Amino acid sequence: MRRKALPLLCAGLACGLWLCACAGNNGRPQPPEPANIQVFRLADNQPEGYPTVVGNRKFAELVQERTNGEIIIEVFPDAQLGDEITVVDLMRFGAVDFARVSSNTMATFSPSINALSLPYLYRDKEHMFNVLDGPVGDQVLESMRHLNLLGLCWYDSGARSFYSVTEITSPDDMKGLNIRVQETQMMMDLIRYLGGTPVPTVFSEVYTAMKTGVIDGAENNFPSYVTASHNEIAKFFIVDEHIRSPEMILVNTRVFDSLSEQQRRIIREAALEAAQVQRQEWARQEADYERQAIASGVKITRLTPEQRQAFVDAVAPVRDDYEEYADMVRQILETP
Repeated sequence: MRRKALPLLCAGLACGLWLCACAGNNGRPQPPEPANIQVFRLADNQPEGYPTVVGNRKFAELVQERTNGEIIIEVFPDAQLGDEITVVDLMRFGAVDFARVSSNTMATFSPSINALSLPYLYRDKEHMFNVLDGPVGDQVLESMRHLNLLGLCWYDSGARSFYSVTEITSPDDMKGLNIRVQETQMMMDLIRYLGGTPVPTVFSEVYTAMKTGVIDGAENNFPSYVTASHNEIAKFFIVDEHIRSPEMILVNTRVFDSLSEQQRRIIREAALEAAQVQRQEWARQEADYERQAIASGVKITRLTPEQRQAFVDAVAPVRDDYEEYADMVRQILETP
């Protein structure tokens, strides 16, 4: 009897230990770990809490949930993996798997993307996303395969508008003003056609440059305007929305093509859903920063259609300089 009882007792103890090991805090057995876990990295140069990072984390969450933990995407914000140009280079050679990147950055590698950021191209945000979520946007997302990159979705980054130490309501008001711009030919031409003088300046130096009178104004979106404290000096903000530069999630094509058909479908769908979360978060934060600007004494001017058209007409020659993108521009303008 004792000889028979001992093996039974040992078997019982082993079974009990297995149940304890598999049980969670609620005492229930947990499902086994996935057999093939793949861990990927997603880079972003923006800080934690920024709308793009919020979207990235939603994307990672959805992918992990819907692949039952087989795919884990670790998000690295705050330029931990490098600036955008560096990250794109790393992605092309497989050192980084996913990234959130501006269309302006990607235009460095694929010049046709410049067409998406021509001045006064979109009537409003709704028009832009009708374009990006349609055939034109899909074409651009697929156009980077020669770089070993594939776009998955479009994020919002708001619209860039002018702000200055004096009020601006027409191109005539721009004459004689020194306006800070990013150091690109398109932006410098834009200011010149409006009658101002473009002054390429590092963003971190704009506050001091305005305070000392080196420049009279700049252009950016509400979040950047307020977080950089430019609203303390440039008390006039004109909502002309001259440039919209959308952003995207990219994936290395070797990584993407190595996945199963179901996993690729999950990643595409998760990216599209995360984009909707990001766009909502952008709208929420943008509205909050606009309220902060108003509370600080800023005068915000929204142009009438006639006033805006005066700006559009003044910079029309800029599009002529990018004639090679005429077909894409036509498609964008014809999108409802």
